[in-house]
Amino acid sequence: MNEFFKQRKRSFFKRQRNVDKELKGAFLKIKKEFEEHLQAINENTNEIQSNYECLCEIEAKIDKLAERMDKIQLFLQSNSSFIAEDQKAFEIKPLTKTEQQVFMVLYALEDEKGMVSYADISRKTALSDDIISNYITSMIGKGIPILKKYINSRPFLKLDQEFKTLQAKENLLMIDPAQKELVNF
Repeated sequence: MNEFFKQRKRSFFKRQRNVDKELKGAFLKIKKEFEEHLQAINENTNEIQSNYECLCEIEAKIDKLAERMDKIQLFLQSNSSFIAEDQKAFEIKPLTKTEQQVFMVLYALEDEKGMVSYADISRKTALSDDIISNYITSMIGKGIPILKKYINSRPFLKLDQEFKTLQAKENLLMIDPAQKELVNF
């Protein structure tokens, strides 16, 4: 019986050594795969870094070109009747007197508040919010570039900045000077 236990013990240790060898082999295989993966990551990192540096150089060159293009455009504008392609051309249909009044209130309130609500315009014109909404929609349809932004489901209005500047310089809407005085609250 003693011999039986000795054989069992040897068999157990032999299996244990085999399991240990298999585990070591599996761990070595995993370690090798991790090392290969790490090497691939390092190579990719180097490639990404060189691509980034190349993109930075290209971006700097593009900025220089854009600067030169701006100078050329300014030169052409000052020396001829050249008009830049990106300058907006506003095609606007004539506004009614009430639309002009609503526009002037929007224009003035925007200077004061930034974003303007229908209620703000309504208070200054004594027209209801719904009527103001209809006039704003009509003015947008006539080509007035009014930007709407919704905050908490409420529309707020703002004029396109380029249009506003042109309106101040050139009176694109042909607003009657008497109408301007009516808006001075």
